Amino acid sequence: MIAGDILTDIFFASIAGMGFGAISNPPRKAFLYIAILAAVGHSMRFCLMNYAHIDIATASFCAALSISLLSIWFGSITHCPMTVLYIPALLPMIPGMYAYHTVLALVKFLQSLQEPALVAKYMQEIFLNGIVTISVVFLLTVGATIPNFIFYKKAYSMTRHRK
Repeated sequence: MIAGDILTDIFFASIAGMGFGAISNPPRKAFLYIAILAAVGHSMRFCLMNYAHIDIATASFCAALSISLLSIWFGSITHCPMTVLYIPALLPMIPGMYAYHTVLALVKFLQSLQEPALVAKYMQEIFLNGIVTISVVFLLTVGATIPNFIFYKKAYSMTRHRK
């Protein structure tokens, strides 16, 4: 059943990546590579979290780093900037449920200011979900930008045709 779970994750991540890519109107040849990047990154995070028991922030960093490294290679194939490829692939990994629970707890917190027991409960939920959301988004950003700094010349020159 492990293979089925991974294949399901790959399928839905690639569909989501292509959907996010369509918003920014990339060239048609980029959609395949966006789908591959989203599938590789999301399935890597899925496997690290579920089978290696690594936390969501560290797994997201590893996935973002792999997406960004692969986008250097795919960018030179498609002559697209790395950002056109890796940003749509990263978006399915934004921790939406944690962000939703942060906002929901904030609303409940504000509605229950007169009840100290509920205030403490909702404050804990705000911090727990908020810290997870912020750390995952931060590590996705760091993991995606590190290869830009390491391979600066390659990242800059991939959209330029050599003569």
